[in-house]
Amino acid sequence: MIKQAIIPLAGQGTRLLPLTSVFAKELLPINGKPGVEYILDECIDAGIKEVIFIISKKKIMIKNYFFNDAFFKKIISIKKDKRIKNEYKKILKYKKMIKFVYQNSPLGTGDAVLKTQKFIKDKYFLMLLPDDLIIKKNCSKDMISVHKKNKASVMASMLVKRNNVSRWGIYKLSKKINKNNYKISDVIEKPSIRRAPSNQAVIGRYILPKTIFNEIKKLKPRKGQEIHITDAIRSLIKKKSKFIAHKFKGKYLDCGTMSGYINSSKEIAKLWNFVWLAQDMLD
Repeated sequence: MIKQAIIPLAGQGTRLLPLTSVFAKELLPINGKPGVEYILDECIDAGIKEVIFIISKKKIMIKNYFFNDAFFKKIISIKKDKRIKNEYKKILKYKKMIKFVYQNSPLGTGDAVLKTQKFIKDKYFLMLLPDDLIIKKNCSKDMISVHKKNKASVMASMLVKRNNVSRWGIYKLSKKINKNNYKISDVIEKPSIRRAPSNQAVIGRYILPKTIFNEIKKLKPRKGQEIHITDAIRSLIKKKSKFIAHKFKGKYLDCGTMSGYINSSKEIAKLWNFVWLAQDMLD
């Protein structure tokens, strides 16, 4: 079973400026809850026992958020507020499973993944990109089931409009395994419409093999000095490592842009209103 997850959090968040000029985007509230907590809850529900956060020194506030015991204890002793007590209990639960590693130079997702090498224990691990929220269904949990059945790496897949393919990594798919799972023969990063092999896009959930670390070490930085995880994945595919594209069943929310961030709060609010209404009807 997959028990470890990594979450790259060192990005500068320029698409959410000016908010991110003073605040880590992963702590921005989405319907009253920091975005990173949705990712942690997905991990917990999927059976993950340890989460490795990759942060930069500029985003030390993320670590402070989870390791601020003195502040909470003082407030709880003064306020005697049940809500604050419950929030602190939740943070303590998260805190037990989190480790931190540092990526102080913005050298891409491949470099961020490489920073975690010495902490990864098993043959496979989960990676979640925090800009991508998937609600209504636990994508990571479903992908772990696909991995367990096929003994393969698994990546989340979503159908996008053909005229939008240049915004995404795009799969070239070969063998159909079943209705929601296909064998991947290649991944093309942000292709032109003419060059795109499909309109199935890569979404930020990956089950990756430990062998990816050696492939990352062989890579040369692209323009802008970034090392892309996609290049390491392509290298493994060429070496006949099995990768599966999983068409997830939940609803995708992009929290990495201002319009997407605002829309995510609206969508999650609608979901919770529906849940509360259903509970009232049952009561």
